[in-house]
Amino acid sequence: MTAGSGAVTTAETARTWRTVASATGPADRAAAEEGVRLAYRLAGLPEPETVVWADSPREGASLVARLTAEGTAGRSVRDAVRTRPWATARRQLFDRLGSDGWAEHWALTGAQLWDGLVMLTERIRTGLIEDLAVTAVASDAATDTPVDEEAAAKAAAAAEQSVRLTLLDAVLGQHDAAWLAAFDGQEGGEALAGIAAVARAAGWWWPYERAAVVCERPVALHLDEAGRLDRGDGPALAFPDGFALYAWRGMPVPAEFLDELTELTPRSIREEENAELRRVMLEHYGYDRYLKESDAAPVQRDETGVLWRLELEGDEPQVMVEVVNSTPEPDGTHRTYWLRVPPRTRTAREGVAWTFGLEEAEYAPMRQT
Repeated sequence: MTAGSGAVTTAETARTWRTVASATGPADRAAAEEGVRLAYRLAGLPEPETVVWADSPREGASLVARLTAEGTAGRSVRDAVRTRPWATARRQLFDRLGSDGWAEHWALTGAQLWDGLVMLTERIRTGLIEDLAVTAVASDAATDTPVDEEAAAKAAAAAEQSVRLTLLDAVLGQHDAAWLAAFDGQEGGEALAGIAAVARAAGWWWPYERAAVVCERPVALHLDEAGRLDRGDGPALAFPDGFALYAWRGMPVPAEFLDELTELTPRSIREEENAELRRVMLEHYGYDRYLKESDAAPVQRDETGVLWRLELEGDEPQVMVEVVNSTPEPDGTHRTYWLRVPPRTRTAREGVAWTFGLEEAEYAPMRQT
């Protein structure tokens, strides 16, 4: 195999596993269960007595907590099933390729998926901790006895810690795609064949001595061009049982917040106390529209455009340059653009120069386009 063909192969592998990572819809339960049993056999373990299915990581974590509390699942075998085979495969591949070769191989495979999957899995973990810990505390507090704030705080901390420990036992299924892409087809990677089979067919899962809990994949996943959760009219990530995460360009938002975006006004934006939510509202509403409807005044203008500055309480000012494209559209009109520039910008020219990576004195376009 030539170096060129090897690069093509690894690129194809990365694309294949990207598809796995973003897959939605019903799991292939038969394939996933066979993958679970294979993973146990490859680890030298007896197959689990039972495989229990959950409709989301939330339900899966709840089932795991119950089964471990009852003592019916046995101890976690994650180290044997996932951690040790992964470490062995990585060591073999590193030893064969060397430091530079490993870095090049990782850059073409796992690194293509890594950042996006880290963002996604961390967001899921955070959502699970918030959801399950709050549910546990609310359940404990559902009595007529007076609330002891200190006891409530301890209960909340204990509930959160319990959820975190449960999540440490999870194998990420399809969201382990970055590492699986790096090992796919490589010597030593066959030890991860069971893990890979589950990943291709299902979501997160928990391996224990006598039972494995396996989760369905999402029914919906919406990402922006940067790989962040992003949707303005519903959940950005949703599972069959209703567990869902809402986000706008990666920022977590309450579900009800999205409903309000369709009825935004300059006044409602100004009155939002949360600076991050206000920023989301401005992005959705449009800075140019907000400026116009707020009767904002320009602070400076020159031959390159008009500089606008919008002061926001509790947040840095939003500064934009209004520019007109000198190249006419087919109908003869000239399109107006709004450029976000740093808060320190003092002239339109400085702002336009900044968008090209230049200092104001260096910016001398022959023709603006």
